Amino acid sequence: MLEQAGKDTMRMPDPGAARRKRLPARQGDTSGLAGIIDSFEQRTPRPKRRQRAYYSGKKKAHTLKSQVAVDEQSGRFVDVSDSVPGSWADIQLLKRSRRMRRLPSGVGDLGDLGYAGIRDVHPAGACPRRKPRGMPRPPEDVRYNRAFSRRRIVVEHGIGRLRRFRAAAHVNRHRRQGQAMRVRAIAGLVNRVLDHRTGS
Repeated sequence: MLEQAGKDTMRMPDPGAARRKRLPARQGDTSGLAGIIDSFEQRTPRPKRRQRAYYSGKKKAHTLKSQVAVDEQSGRFVDVSDSVPGSWADIQLLKRSRRMRRLPSGVGDLGDLGYAGIRDVHPAGACPRRKPRGMPRPPEDVRYNRAFSRRRIVVEHGIGRLRRFRAAAHVNRHRRQGQAMRVRAIAGLVNRVLDHRTGS
């Protein structure tokens, strides 16, 4: 019931022209209306089987990974993927979630460098520009990435609000299969708090 209540608060961005952002010319290749995606990992006890599958080299621990999407305009959660073992790459999780197929026309997703190659999944997807190997980063790319980071910060704040709840921050000692259900329920609580603050 809590998971369904959380899902009921999640709505994809409305692609109406009135909500579309006027972006700087250097960000002309990104969508003016976007969901901001990122993933976070939560530690889990070492499993008895398939230990390597759950081991995250980034966290140096066994983890579960969840991907969330936040509306750029409101900061509300609009999507929570099923959870996967911590060894999965972000772009791999995005493909499995099939989120990009569910996006309304005219809406894109912005991710960090963990989503390099997002354009192959969806033409309206975007991520920061990588530094050329063995060469300094061009000044134009520095300005682009800085502007990109200002847009992406909303998802970092959203994950911060989510992880104020112990169920999403401390070691997950519950069934791994229920991880996504718990994250969706907490995301719904965060959305309701934001709605209460804005009076909507």
